[in-house]
Amino acid sequence: MSAPINVVGGGAWGTALANAAASAGHPVTLWLRDPEAAAKLQAERENPRYLPGVPLHASIHATARSEKLAGARATLLVVPAQTVRGVLKALRDPLASAGPVILCAKGIERGTDSFLSAVAAQVLPPGTPVAVLSGPSFAADVARGLPTAVTLAAADPGLAAALSTLLSGPSFRLYHTDDVRGVEIGGAGKNVLAIACGIVAGSGLGESARAALIARAFAELMRFARAFGGRPETLMGLSGLGDLVLTASSPQSRNFAFGQRLGAGASPAEAAGGKLAEGAFTAAALAGLAAARGIEMPVAQAVAAIVAGQAGVEDVIAGLLARPLRGETD
Repeated sequence: MSAPINVVGGGAWGTALANAAASAGHPVTLWLRDPEAAAKLQAERENPRYLPGVPLHASIHATARSEKLAGARATLLVVPAQTVRGVLKALRDPLASAGPVILCAKGIERGTDSFLSAVAAQVLPPGTPVAVLSGPSFAADVARGLPTAVTLAAADPGLAAALSTLLSGPSFRLYHTDDVRGVEIGGAGKNVLAIACGIVAGSGLGESARAALIARAFAELMRFARAFGGRPETLMGLSGLGDLVLTASSPQSRNFAFGQRLGAGASPAEAAGGKLAEGAFTAAALAGLAAARGIEMPVAQAVAAIVAGQAGVEDVIAGLLARPLRGETD
């Protein structure tokens, strides 16, 4: 049997990617931090907490033993963005012989304002290949084998192509690029902007307002990407526009649902409801990076202010509507 694909993280997205990798013909080691949860998943062949009713592929072995990660062909790191540094530090030794590390979280690290590829480069042994996977994808769709297309980026174009071929399966298609920064910005930025779209929906401002916001928010994302070395064509693809369209219009998106509750009058704590919305953590970092570079991002800055409790939804909406008129491409 060939060397396995590692999936680190047993949440909805980790379980879904494990199923996708197994469907592509690979044995999969699915690592969870909690030994009890790993044993239960291995025995019951289902993740009832995150993906109830979706069977675990027969080629997946769930474990909490970190030594089982060594010797893999590649490792998908599927943990929340703000835990990436800690998990990589804890698993640094077994991951040293576990192939390229593919980052599957979408966010910017709080406190350091670092992109996740930079975090990985700081923590992993020198020379460890790092890639990024992002795109329009709901975990339940991928886990059930519904058609999905995403983007995989690595600085080495050959590695990006090889990993895309390795992980693509009957219904999970990967396109590849060497624009790591563009893919990271698309994934992290769209989470923040999806919150804004949810706020519009929750405030009852109508579909016309939401369509206008998506267009203006995407213009912000393009400006930000250019300033940080991302390519416009990357943002126009799956990991930018495609992902924004998906998550800016569906309550199935945690970020959209979080924003929708904010728009309906909930406080940030109430809107979170104990569920992770990556954009809530990324908003301040995105707005801070934009301000430091002089990049105009009023929608992202508005979301950051609301999430931080520094401004109310009604005041922010009034402020955005009162902004001076300008040329659309300015």
